[in-house]
Amino acid sequence: MTQTSTRPRRLSPAEVHARLGEPEAMIKDKKLDHIDEHFRFFIAHSPFLSLATADAAGRADCSPRGDYPGFVKVLDGHTLAIPDRPGNKIADSFRNLAENDGVGLLFLIPGMRETLRVNGRGYPTDEPDVLARMQTEASEPVLAIVVEVAEAYFHCGRSLIRSRLWDPASQALADEMPSVGEIAAAQIGADVDPTVLTHALEESYRKLY
Repeated sequence: MTQTSTRPRRLSPAEVHARLGEPEAMIKDKKLDHIDEHFRFFIAHSPFLSLATADAAGRADCSPRGDYPGFVKVLDGHTLAIPDRPGNKIADSFRNLAENDGVGLLFLIPGMRETLRVNGRGYPTDEPDVLARMQTEASEPVLAIVVEVAEAYFHCGRSLIRSRLWDPASQALADEMPSVGEIAAAQIGADVDPTVLTHALEESYRKLY
């Protein structure tokens, strides 16, 4: 018996455009090619962003970045710098930037429905003056990602409203998840007590800086 594919039908760009229609002129005009005073103020209050990159073949990756509000520095109206804090050392973003320097950023502020999107070109740096601006609690990053801004704009809050992301009641969803130790033990097939794995991860969280 021949097995039929369950992959959904792919739409052409023309079909997508026909279904979505044209954006209003105000929506088109809100995109700027620089960081103005309002974007700068938003970035200064944001403790979290998602960083999207892709390799030469277009294989995409999106990683979370977070720290104290304002951890991303506005070097000038066309340039941002993101500190590379201690993490898992996989360095997917850096490998992608070596092949394809396109980046997309999505900044969030807890409790605020609107987000800030920034797109541009990125590259790693170890410039001492840049790294010194990112020092926290006597810890200075060894690398940073410089983003040359091509466009920036605020995104409406519909997705955050629908997701109820900032609703305290939504945090109850986390209680329904297994522990990270249980997940890790199942995924890597480790013959290790999940409690031990969870404890090790929690201990690593306490050594962020």
